[in-house]
Order: sequence, then structure tokens, then C-alpha cells
Amino acid sequence: MSFGDKIAWDDTVLPFQLDRSDMRGRVARLDGVLSGVLKQHDYPDQVEALVAEMALLTALIGQTIKLRWKLSLQVQTNGPVRMIATDYYGPEAEGQPARIRAYASFDRDRITDAPPFQQLGSGYFAILINQGEGTQPYQGIVPIAGNSLSDCAAAYFAQSEQLPTTFALTYGKSTEAGGEEHWRAGGIMLQHMPKASPFAKDLPSEDDGVLRAHDLLDDDTKENWNRVNAHLATVEELELIGPSVPPTELLVRLFHEEQPRVYDSQPVRFGCTCSEERVRQSLSIYSAKDISRMTTDEGTVTADCQFCGTHYVLDPKTVGFEAEKPAEPGAETKTDGN
Repeated sequence: MSFGDKIAWDDTVLPFQLDRSDMRGRVARLDGVLSGVLKQHDYPDQVEALVAEMALLTALIGQTIKLRWKLSLQVQTNGPVRMIATDYYGPEAEGQPARIRAYASFDRDRITDAPPFQQLGSGYFAILINQGEGTQPYQGIVPIAGNSLSDCAAAYFAQSEQLPTTFALTYGKSTEAGGEEHWRAGGIMLQHMPKASPFAKDLPSEDDGVLRAHDLLDDDTKENWNRVNAHLATVEELELIGPSVPPTELLVRLFHEEQPRVYDSQPVRFGCTCSEERVRQSLSIYSAKDISRMTTDEGTVTADCQFCGTHYVLDPKTVGFEAEKPAEPGAETKTDGN
């Protein structure tokens, strides 16, 4: 594979369908997206791994939303990693890239040497979809369960969408010849088509009370599900994140008996929607007295974007609902010093 081919598949999501088994899925590879997300913060390795997994899930799930929609994934826990939040912004127009951003909040002193998922504790995993102005956002929540964030996402689809779903993900630090160490991630998401999802059984099969994919399967769909998952289990880490196997060839290798059919790939990029205008809007609910309490010793009001790290410095007189109105264009008098 040429270097150009590798670049073409990095930071993309490739949707596909398996006609024989009536399933759909996506293949994703993230490189620059993760660099954009992680370079903004000094995360411990365990936190970086969780953010990388969450960003990969966001790319795989977000590919299905419509133009200009926003999908968010959130984790809230009582563990050392208190919160992980990701946003996927649908393309503004056909052919344009989607944008992903991510952020984690954690207690550094509580981080242990345990695996990343064990840094979460108990809490919930949520998916939110915002369809735009004038609409009611959708939210679905499931408890933290299983052994990974992908297990939580699969449980969400079983519980909230009645869709058997499975993931094969890998992520980690990678170093190529002549390059610097950086994070890469790759994964596959598989789902039964909606018409193949029967009503769930009366009770979940697991003790935690959360539905899983196998709780949704009947005898007619179980055979297809087990067969395709057996194929998926043969995938290797380097096939998911390495430079040698394009996603199209990977799908043929894994699922050639399932009659795979691919669609147009979706490029994704790191991107944040913060702006000075948004900061001003968020401060517009405060009075001048409130703003004075926020003013630094240097006489400014500052704000930092948790997602991208951008630092904003504002004049306190110009923020809040009692802010001074800006001068009308042309009203300012200029002097030349004479």
C-alpha cells in the first residue's frame, strides 16, 4: 500500500452492508482526529485510552446522523475519571467532513495502575442527538456495564434502540518509521438491520439488569449473528489500525461470504465550535456585579475551552446583560496627535 492510500483512509468512516446476513456496519480509522483531541491536554495514559475509545465510538455511531445534526456521547461516574464528553457535528453539506471533539475530567490523585475502564467506577453512559433549532433533543441512558465503553454502547443500542450491536475496537500509541509517537484507533461496528430486531425478552440475561444483543435474538437471527461475529472475532489489531490493509480489503477478508457492499466514506476531522461570541453568550446571564467577581487582578474576564484549550480574554465592561453597548460604526473619533 502506498503512503497516499494510507492517508486516504485515515480519519474516515466507511459504511457497509452485509446482504446475506441482513446487517449493516461501519469501519473507522482515526489518526489526526486523536492528535487534535489529545494534544490539548496532559492526560494520564489511562485517561488518553478512554478518550481515544470514546472518540472512536463517536465516529462509528455519529456517521449515521444527518447533515448539521449533533451527536454527543457522555460518561458520568464516581470513579477517578469523572466525566468523558464527545461531540460529533454532522457535515454542513454533502462531501464535507464531520467534526469530532472530546474532553475528560478526572482526579489525577485517584488514577491507579488498573486498566483504563476500571478508572470509571459506577455511573452512566448516555447518547444525545440534537437535530437543530426548534427541535427537542433526544437522550438515552444506560448504566456503566461490561468491560469497556464499547460494551456500554452496545448495551445502549440493545436497551434503547432494540438493535443487536457489537464492536471490535483497538487503539494505542503508534510509531512509524521516521515519525513521532502518536495515538491511532480503528474499529468495526456491526448491527442487525432494524427489521431483524425482534422484541426483547422479558428479562435481561445478565445480573446487572441491562439488555445485551443476545437478549434480542430469536432462532432465525441468532445463526446469522453468531456466524458474522465469528468472522469478526478473527480481525487482528494491525488490520484495524495498521497501514497495510485498506478497510475495503478488510471487509472482503472478514465477510466475503456475507456479500459485503460499501457506500461512500465519510471524512472526519478534529473541530471545535467554541468562539468569543459563544463565550459572550454564556456570560450574558450575569449582572455587572457578578462579572466583577469573575474579573481577574489584571482587570479581565477569562475563559478556557475545555475541548480545544483556546484561551479567551475579555473586557469585563463588554460582557453580561449590563454590558456597555459598542459604539456605532463611524462614531469613534480618531486623532492624529496634532
